Amino acid sequence: MTANAEILNDIFEHLHSNPELSWEETETTAWLKSFIESRGVSARTFDDCTGLTAEIGQGHPVVAVRADIDALWQEVNGTFQANHSCGHDAHMTIVLGTFLELLENRDQLQGTVRFIFQPAEEKGTGALKMVEKGVVDDADYLFGMHLRPHQELGSGEFAPAISHGAARLIQGTIRGEDAHGARPHLNTNAVQVGAELVMAINGMHFDPMVPQSMKVTGFQAGGKSANIIPGNAAFTVDARAQTNEVMDSMISKFDRMIRMIADFHEIDITTEIKADMPAAVLNEEAAVVMEAGIQGALGSDACRPAIVTTGGDDFHFYTIKRPQVKATMLAIGCGLSPGLHHPDMTFDRSAIPDAVKVMSCAVMRALEKNN
Repeated sequence: MTANAEILNDIFEHLHSNPELSWEETETTAWLKSFIESRGVSARTFDDCTGLTAEIGQGHPVVAVRADIDALWQEVNGTFQANHSCGHDAHMTIVLGTFLELLENRDQLQGTVRFIFQPAEEKGTGALKMVEKGVVDDADYLFGMHLRPHQELGSGEFAPAISHGAARLIQGTIRGEDAHGARPHLNTNAVQVGAELVMAINGMHFDPMVPQSMKVTGFQAGGKSANIIPGNAAFTVDARAQTNEVMDSMISKFDRMIRMIADFHEIDITTEIKADMPAAVLNEEAAVVMEAGIQGALGSDACRPAIVTTGGDDFHFYTIKRPQVKATMLAIGCGLSPGLHHPDMTFDRSAIPDAVKVMSCAVMRALEKNN
């Protein structure tokens, strides 16, 4: 059964309608396993985490194709819920479509194709877990993918590589004591500390030739009693940089700033890194293979240069931890708007079957290249 548009749409509708958060993708994992094994292919799951792998063919080379499977937690129409607003539902659909296409032509495979369904990309820790499980230890190539917003690629356009920046998500706490609203001299107002934190971050400057940003993305302090000055608060910070070197500089200055504010107010401020995604190190050979896949499937008019974006993806941990793997990410133009992580994100679903054609072609090129 090949991956025609109707089958792909049914797959997408199911995955889109059943989002699950990072490390909680139990039903998603079970459904993917059932889908694959119903086609006569065994799937490998794990005792201590979600996610799975499956493979067809045999021997070397080994070409791996990865999809991320988790959803975001965000407010949608006034209700907080799991939501596939980053395109992972589409990524899973594309990888399953590639699985169906290559399964139909398995007698032509000159090696092994491994399908990796990775949990917890949004936490920045899923790829590291899959590396720990050895899923790319023997891989020659690794292909990922990501839908791109319309500002980066037009509908029907594809690029053979995505140069992500580094991303670091930080969770912090402010610890002090509450005080009466009439006695502000008896404590340090955690809200004021938060305001100082925002101003201090906005006042930090780094190499203007390297795209970067740092911002407070969450802050909670106080309760229902307006006459209590809160001494405690929790906050989150999102840091982005196009290079790992600038990210290291940003975090070093951030840490010094935190210590300075805490010392001045004589309070405790602690921080913890909740996700840490490195900037991409592109592999030219893998990008050349993916470019051949785009041109072979859709023609040269559909191919665009590599995308540079300040977004992050833990995909790049695979090559940092296993540098022998030649990896790249397919950038998929699909008219995506208003933007990634927007609760009402939409895209042109006709890009899905085209992406399946590209990925299937790229896999076949990679297998042929190493024989």
